[in-house]
Amino acid sequence: MDRREFIAGCVGLSVAARAGEAIAQSGPLTRIIFPFAAGGSGDALCRQIAQYLGPALDRNVIVENRTGGDGLIGIRAVKGASPDGTMILVTTGPTMYLLPMVENQPSFDPAKDFVPVSQLARFEFAVAVSPLIDVKDFAQLVAWIKANPAKASYGVPSSGTIPHFTGWQLEQLLGLSMTRVAYRGSASIINDLVGGHVPFAVTTLSDLITQHRAGGLRIVAVSGAERSQFLPEVATLKENGVDLVADAWYGMWLPTGSSPDLARQLSAAVAAVLAKPEVKEKLLAIGLIPVGTTPEELSQELAANTAFWQPIVKASGYRIAD
Repeated sequence: MDRREFIAGCVGLSVAARAGEAIAQSGPLTRIIFPFAAGGSGDALCRQIAQYLGPALDRNVIVENRTGGDGLIGIRAVKGASPDGTMILVTTGPTMYLLPMVENQPSFDPAKDFVPVSQLARFEFAVAVSPLIDVKDFAQLVAWIKANPAKASYGVPSSGTIPHFTGWQLEQLLGLSMTRVAYRGSASIINDLVGGHVPFAVTTLSDLITQHRAGGLRIVAVSGAERSQFLPEVATLKENGVDLVADAWYGMWLPTGSSPDLARQLSAAVAAVLAKPEVKEKLLAIGLIPVGTTPEELSQELAANTAFWQPIVKASGYRIAD
């Protein structure tokens, strides 16, 4: 099963879940709130968890996509929910720690407004170039940017994201002047890379691999601390002399007031789901690395990421427009 087949199947699960919701209402019901659209790898992760979590908890578990506001709509829905386990938030770590940094008036505090459950899966980012520029590796990309400053624009999937701040860091560390172009997700970036409308981009690695292997674009660096298991032939930014590491992850939270016992029970159930060989295989097929942690480990990860990115975001000066 390849990445596109699996995600397509999960979209089918989404439709089935909505069709069966009326039946589920007759028994205990838990909603996993995912604050982004159906069809991507994060949504597929949610649906894999929901499929196995329901029987483990003896509850009906469905996924509900509450989109809008760069994730804020779904986050706010869970923030104000009853702490009885009927509503669970699954979102990216960066959504939880970056949004409060870039809002002029933060609408939530991830440490105070939510109870941590588990880190679910990690994913990676990469720098990719259009085949219409004569660049074969990262060193050649840096040389091309220096030689073509007026053309040096790069795409990111959205403003205020890890790719956004990774691009900003590249500018600072390499002493380059580049123009950031914010898109609405990776799909439109890839179309513009393939068509030569944007020369290079920083976005999610898993979204780039298919076109990289088909020759539609070229991945010239990955942003992890080590080479990616999905593309081991491509060097990291650190190997290219850039002291920069950036990756991200999906996590699960409950509304504030939820009991620690509930969080631990849910964490153990989720870890068991993510350890299933068939779940691991399906998640790895779409570029997600299953994890499964304790609530305490998720809390520590969130705090560490907040401490790491806070000075970078502050130095960039970026804020969400009111």
